[in-house]
Amino acid sequence: MSKLKHLFIPILLLVALTVAAFPMAAQSSDVPEGNGELIVIITPSHDNPFFKSEADAAQARAEELGYETLVLIHDDDAALQDQHFDTAIARGAAAIILDNAGADASIAAVQKAKDAGIPTFLIDREINSTGDAMAQIVSDNYQGATLGAEEFVRLMGEEGQYVELLGRETDTNAHIRSQGYNDIIGQYPDMELVATQSANWSQTEAFDVMQTIIQANPDIKGVISGNDTMALGAAAALQAAGMTDVFVVGFDGSPDVMEAIRQGTIQATVLQPAAYIAELAVEQASVYIQTGEAPAEEKQSVPCELIVPENVDEYGIFARLDE
Repeated sequence: MSKLKHLFIPILLLVALTVAAFPMAAQSSDVPEGNGELIVIITPSHDNPFFKSEADAAQARAEELGYETLVLIHDDDAALQDQHFDTAIARGAAAIILDNAGADASIAAVQKAKDAGIPTFLIDREINSTGDAMAQIVSDNYQGATLGAEEFVRLMGEEGQYVELLGRETDTNAHIRSQGYNDIIGQYPDMELVATQSANWSQTEAFDVMQTIIQANPDIKGVISGNDTMALGAAAALQAAGMTDVFVVGFDGSPDVMEAIRQGTIQATVLQPAAYIAELAVEQASVYIQTGEAPAEEKQSVPCELIVPENVDEYGIFARLDE
């Protein structure tokens, strides 16, 4: 029996436990409404549809609940992020929703806001401290990575040379996803990792990196990527080299990769429910602003979902169409 079958039940159990641990469902009808208080939303660049999706969802939910919003972009620049926190403090924000610019580099800004009496609700990326943010709500990157790795192993027929593209080294998610990939793939002795390299979440960099890797490893059978943007770059490089039979698996569930799955240039991705997480953070912020009640847990994990050709049309922009 394939090892994948042995892993199926434990992973379902993990997902069930994670869902059961949710402190509050997004779009809950009993969330207290605001009275024009300001919620500041700070994310990386909206050039990446993932970050735009979470910012848009957070803004829409906050305004639906009666808050004023200010949406700012830090471009993964911790100094710029710090300036945005100064703006939030000066404006007397009631809460900050943050997809941060670095697990270590963001701690001081979150602490500064806390000292000013402003709670920060982190989404997507954690920081390397506890007790400073009011909440840290992230996708279950490890669980998602195991889903992606299992599908990758299946596509590869449990054997062959493959490449792993890593995300930015300062990003905790990059390390967690890589760990999940390797914990699954490492169980298959006929799967041979011939190259591991960071492309810093960048499509252009992934294209360049992949071109170099192809020259040194012309017999690769698959590429597993730390995010969808890099997967798109890798797929483009493979197409340019005429290597159309190489399997590519990404992570995020971006609209571009969903279309690539339909076209057959990428075989799978793992959906992070960005919109859900952003809405959940806003709702928890509203509860805290209006009642003083903090979330039951600071660190909260939301399960990911595997997207493949058979179910790709069930999903929209970082969410299931039926949600």
